[in-house]
Amino acid sequence: MARSTFVDTSRIAALTDLADLPAEELDELATVMSEVEVEAGANAITVDDYGTAIYFIEAGHAEVLDDGGETTTALGPGDTFGEIGLLLTGERTATVAALTPMRLLSLSGQDFERIRARVPELERSLRRLGVERAAP
Repeated sequence: MARSTFVDTSRIAALTDLADLPAEELDELATVMSEVEVEAGANAITVDDYGTAIYFIEAGHAEVLDDGGETTTALGPGDTFGEIGLLLTGERTATVAALTPMRLLSLSGQDFERIRARVPELERSLRRLGVERAAP
């Protein structure tokens, strides 16, 4: 995965799961998020890996595979993944495989911890999403 470092606030605000965040939280995120490119056919994350980042899809499509390799969900622009491993379990609960080239915005766990106290709405939103997805 190739990374670049500057992410404009308007790109973050365009993402579905982040659109309702207060402006101050969007500004905090802009200082720590990075852009990640994933090639078609590559895994963005792999089940049972250590969960070290949350990803937000800006462009491209992927599929979520369970630990048996079965497709459970399709993902596209605006979708989020990786929140369960980072916030809830510490491990990835699924594999996300790129169907097309993808452009992701990434928030590392280390950066999230650094700004956590200043982004309470982000944390609430991502926890809610993770709990919903982790429920059987």
